[in-house]
Amino acid sequence: MRALRILLIIAVVLGGVFVAVDRAAVHFAESEAEGRIAFGGVESGPTRVSIKGFPFLTQAARAEFDRVDVTVDDVQAGAAGREIRIRKIQAQLHQVKVGGGYTSATAARATGTAFLSYEALTAAADDGVSVAYGGDGKVKVTGSVEIPLLGEKVTRSVLSTVTLVDGDTVKVHADEVPGEGIPGLEGLVRKKTDFDREIAGLPDGLKMEKIEVTPGGLEISMAGADIRLAG
Repeated sequence: MRALRILLIIAVVLGGVFVAVDRAAVHFAESEAEGRIAFGGVESGPTRVSIKGFPFLTQAARAEFDRVDVTVDDVQAGAAGREIRIRKIQAQLHQVKVGGGYTSATAARATGTAFLSYEALTAAADDGVSVAYGGDGKVKVTGSVEIPLLGEKVTRSVLSTVTLVDGDTVKVHADEVPGEGIPGLEGLVRKKTDFDREIAGLPDGLKMEKIEVTPGGLEISMAGADIRLAG
């Protein structure tokens, strides 16, 4: 019995040592990856990496990881020829294979969310147009239009629905525009407040699938396969 207890104690100690070494290794690998990993074709700010699964060392030995979570801040994108900034992209990468001395990696599939602020959406709109949260899943679009018959500008705010078109374009369309009895006013207002913007510069291989309007901005769900990563 004494020998069995000693063996059990040794097993527990060795197990604890293995876990400690494994966790230390994963923290080191995450730190190294943050300086190397990047979505192809994307200019961005800081990157944070979290390698999931246990044990890490066996995954590292086969150069394939079950799941790697990546958060990228301040992503440079474009819309209608204008530079906009995506506040953050969070991606979950699955079956990540690394190669070339850990200088490149490919994820078999990925899902993620891009967070686009209303300031960024305003930057993508026409000059003189601002976009804000309108409540109940809508955005409030405000713009000034010139009324030819009156010879003056009027400012109007409308509640608009945001939808996704063709997997890469954000469409903002006013639910209702008051004509106020002035001929052509609705058309003038819509010309200013309704707009479509193709979002360029997202990570290669990830396509937009759904847009949700939240108080903090637009949350754009994305998914893709064979996502290539490079340092």
